Amino acid sequence: MCNTYFGVNAQYEHPLNEFKSVQNTRIVLDFYDTDPRRGFYGGGGIDGRFGKYPITFALGGLPPGSPAWGEGFARDLAEQYSRTMFFGAHGTSLPLETNSVALDPSLKDAWGLPCMRVTYTDHPDDLKCGEFLTSQALQIAQASGALKTWPEPIRPQTMAVHLLRTCRMGNDPRTSVVDRYHRTHDVRNLFICDGSSMVTSGRGQPTETSRRSRSERAN
Repeated sequence: MCNTYFGVNAQYEHPLNEFKSVQNTRIVLDFYDTDPRRGFYGGGGIDGRFGKYPITFALGGLPPGSPAWGEGFARDLAEQYSRTMFFGAHGTSLPLETNSVALDPSLKDAWGLPCMRVTYTDHPDDLKCGEFLTSQALQIAQASGALKTWPEPIRPQTMAVHLLRTCRMGNDPRTSVVDRYHRTHDVRNLFICDGSSMVTSGRGQPTETSRRSRSERAN
């Protein structure tokens, strides 16, 4: 599993300097829980954060239709970098049996070892959740006085930084890696205390969430 992460870009009249100091600012948790009336499982939080440093901003931080080269491109980057922020919609990712991490049967690295093969497809509800959270983020951006707003497209993810699962939890060592206490079946004193055995993505930073849940169970 991963965490879905879409969002809305917004440009303002005056500089915000969002690239300075702390960026991680979760501002809305109203939609964190599942609401069956939405028609899909899951929820998430909306972050008020810049999220794009100079190079990534140059590669995709300007509005659609902006110059992509030359004097106009350089001018827009200089004018808009400090006036732009990103409202990130961080949502649920559901487990699918077809998603997996395995060794590639034919592709080798420079040392002749099998390369890692990652097979991943978003659950349909994940994309519906992303659409919903992005629509809410768009309303927030517009209400905050942004001169221009444009959402990122909602489409199947091809990259991620919050990787979860792969160490299935269960009672049977033949079909799972850890038991209900996150202890591995094969090595009795080894506990896997990150997002590897979580059954859903938790709508947040996975390792810290896993540690809290394990501590609460122990208490």
